[in-house]
Amino acid sequence: MKPAAFFIACLLSISALRADITIGRFDMASIRDTATLETKVIADWHLNPKDAAIRQKLVEITVCEWWPGMKVRLPVTMLAPATGVCTNVIIENTGLQLKPAAASGAKLRLLKENGVGLVFIGMVPIDAMEPVGKLHLMMEEHFIQTKDTRYTPAWIWGISDMRALTAAVAEKEVFQPKKVLATGGSKRGVATAAAGIADDRFTAFMPVVAPVIESPGGTYVEGMLPEEITQMNEEFIAAMTDPVGREKLLVRQKARSDERITVKMARDAGWSDAEMKTACNAAWAACRTTNYLDVLKQRGTEIFYNQGSNDNVSPGLVELGRRFPQLPVYIVPGGQHGGAKEAGFVKSVGGLPEVDENLRAFALHHFFGTRHMVAPPQVTTQWDKAAHRLAVKVVFTDHSEPQENTVWWSVNRHPDYSIAMEFDEWTSAPLKKTGAHTYSGEISIEGDVKTLDIITVHTQEENGSTLTLSSPEIRLE
Repeated sequence: MKPAAFFIACLLSISALRADITIGRFDMASIRDTATLETKVIADWHLNPKDAAIRQKLVEITVCEWWPGMKVRLPVTMLAPATGVCTNVIIENTGLQLKPAAASGAKLRLLKENGVGLVFIGMVPIDAMEPVGKLHLMMEEHFIQTKDTRYTPAWIWGISDMRALTAAVAEKEVFQPKKVLATGGSKRGVATAAAGIADDRFTAFMPVVAPVIESPGGTYVEGMLPEEITQMNEEFIAAMTDPVGREKLLVRQKARSDERITVKMARDAGWSDAEMKTACNAAWAACRTTNYLDVLKQRGTEIFYNQGSNDNVSPGLVELGRRFPQLPVYIVPGGQHGGAKEAGFVKSVGGLPEVDENLRAFALHHFFGTRHMVAPPQVTTQWDKAAHRLAVKVVFTDHSEPQENTVWWSVNRHPDYSIAMEFDEWTSAPLKKTGAHTYSGEISIEGDVKTLDIITVHTQEENGSTLTLSSPEIRLE
């Protein structure tokens, strides 16, 4: 079966299981049609005023007509070397400002040192898109009335990345992509995964702090979280002593709510409890990579997730390790989604230098083959609860030999979707080389250990780039 046909079959089979909730389908012919871009040139190709080695163009395009009469238009910045044609392209995201976006970090190096073309599409929360303060309410209303996940954030964010690629393809004198890598964090990571899943023009994707197996940040139908977690979160916020931090956390909670529906809204529209439960998962089906690993493997798509262990936008990491241990990941122990420092968010995964370097290493591997992609390690553990001793052994079956190897652990973690989980503490110890591509260690862990979560982290420098990856998150009980 061809990949496109297989993908459609997957969607149809999922839809058949979801009562009256339907999975929004991407019209790939329309998405790839350059004639429907309705491109408005804001600034035509010109040399970057600060760097004559880079040329840039800024346009505004029609992403789609989300529903009759509601066209979504977003800005797109394209960056390329001053001369030549880009056959390797990265699709990323930026804000809605009508000025060329600037590249930095790994992306800038890939552009200048390796000739990789960059395409940035404006992407923000739905409530900040035109018409500002109204679009998210209209989206919710369409979802409530149609029960079609086409009218959800994951759908529109995903199609935005795909249309950004279509805009680049229209610039044939500059972009002739043979390999395309999508990346982005948070909502932009949702877009990255959704585009990589649906559109076989994408040959690799690297989402950062984005959901991979479970729904992000709570239920899409608010009010359906387990009561004990809701109570835990209310108690956590009430116990915060910093009023600024508490206010920042409440603002974050409201921002998430603004892109979701509530139990009351659904019930007032006649939804059943079964439909509400189904909608909580179906709303994010477009970006749930684990649903599509078979077709992505058949297509040859390369995937590398960079996550935080303490990020409630990417829950289910223990389940991910149990079911899909071979999915390449870098789980940052103690890593958070990001947010106000006043609220205690001090380890934002998206801002870590090793995550930026991971993009460069992954791109050099995927585009040019100048380094290998280290396979996820096999981890075996022995936990002697009576003696409080943990033994860990890590084997790299692809014969990799990382230069730095560390084991991290966290005791009695809080449940997914609880705010307290975002502040769970982690401790580390080095692993020693004990054989060919094998690393081991023993540690003492004191206290009343009910559950013990373990992540091993490994760093491999090769041909001038550094890749940091991890084992899955492993839970011992």
